[in-house]
Amino acid sequence: MAQTSRKLNFMIDNDVADELEKYVPSGQRSRIVTQAIIHELALQRRKSITNSLLQLRSQSPKTTGKKLHAELAFDRQRR
Repeated sequence: MAQTSRKLNFMIDNDVADELEKYVPSGQRSRIVTQAIIHELALQRRKSITNSLLQLRSQSPKTTGKKLHAELAFDRQRR
């Protein structure tokens, strides 16, 4: 399946645009910007997942290592 692209309009700071034009050849800018967005989206996804896990953790009952070990041992004996 061929990869498709969309043209999007958005604003970037003049300083960033100047550096992009200075250091990245015109035929490669879309690829570079796409890779940067992919990287940032991955970071945002990880932050969101981490926040969700931390929220779940705060709602979960607290336990100790000893209690967890005892419960695992008990569960293994039932089999």
